[in-house]
Amino acid sequence: MSKGIIFALLAAALFGASTPFAKLLVGTVHPMILAGLLYAGSGMGLLIWQIVRRIFSTGSRDNEAALTKKDMPWLAGAIVAGGIVAPVLLMLGLTHTPSSSASLLLNLEGVFTALLAWFVFKENFDRRIFLGMVFIILAGALLSIQEAEAVSLPLGSMMVAAACLCWGIDNNLTRKVSASDPVQIACIKGLVAGSVNLSLGLMLGEAMPGIAAASSAAVVGLLGYGISLVMFVLALRHLGTARTGAYFSMAPFVGATVSLLMLHETPDALFWFAAALMGVGIWLHLTERHEHTHIHEKMEHDHKHTHDEHHQHDHDFAWDGTEPHSHLHTHEPMTHSHAHYPDIHHRHRH
Repeated sequence: MSKGIIFALLAAALFGASTPFAKLLVGTVHPMILAGLLYAGSGMGLLIWQIVRRIFSTGSRDNEAALTKKDMPWLAGAIVAGGIVAPVLLMLGLTHTPSSSASLLLNLEGVFTALLAWFVFKENFDRRIFLGMVFIILAGALLSIQEAEAVSLPLGSMMVAAACLCWGIDNNLTRKVSASDPVQIACIKGLVAGSVNLSLGLMLGEAMPGIAAASSAAVVGLLGYGISLVMFVLALRHLGTARTGAYFSMAPFVGATVSLLMLHETPDALFWFAAALMGVGIWLHLTERHEHTHIHEKMEHDHKHTHDEHHQHDHDFAWDGTEPHSHLHTHEPMTHSHAHYPDIHHRHRH
């Protein structure tokens, strides 16, 4: 199994499990304050990890490539869409939606991510992935209908879907900087998004929760938003945006399972039918294979790498043979055929 798939599944598991735990805090913490605490916990935890990593680092070239000025507009857009707007919408949505249904609706993030990647950012289109997305859309629609039977307007579903759209925008913008240090990306996002949401919540007169609730939110944020995002960025680097979003669609099933066990929610037949549709869609994603003769254009970039078939270059510094390492390097033109994903080295046309 590709390590990119492993990163994506780990990201999905961590994020999916965080949803029902966040649901437990919704009733006691205002949604905006809770969103701020989730991301602040993420940012602070990763900042501590960065400090520890730098203290014990053996040299700059064995670290991930740092963010540059040209990365900042993409990262800023990702922070606004996915770090500030989306979590508030999700927390508000959870106040109107059973967490098991909300967890499955989060599959729409993968749909929006793929549609934006294909039609806006021009990532290569795959019919099998598209068919899988159709099943996921149908399942999400069924869950919205289920909620509409209970209330006059499926407000909770709409908010969760809007959050998914914002995260879809976030994912595509983050792909633009995925060659850079994923811990640095997630840390900056957490600190900025957490600070903004907490500040807005306090300006609106909302109170901070007690130490126990705040600490719980911070831990959930570190695992479900911080470390999960680090895994997601690594997956983007190896798989591309649409396919990472597809694998990440496993997240709601993790959340739904935790919800059913922890919150004792009882799903009906429609819930299980929607889950089956989503399962078929995810199976189509997992079994997709893409292979053809392709051309690598000459390119220059910086990221952590080993000297595989795509990295046969000289070094303009004294290198002791340690791998992986990061430095600015050039890829010469190459034509070959192998199974691949639209990762940072395979952005070619078809």
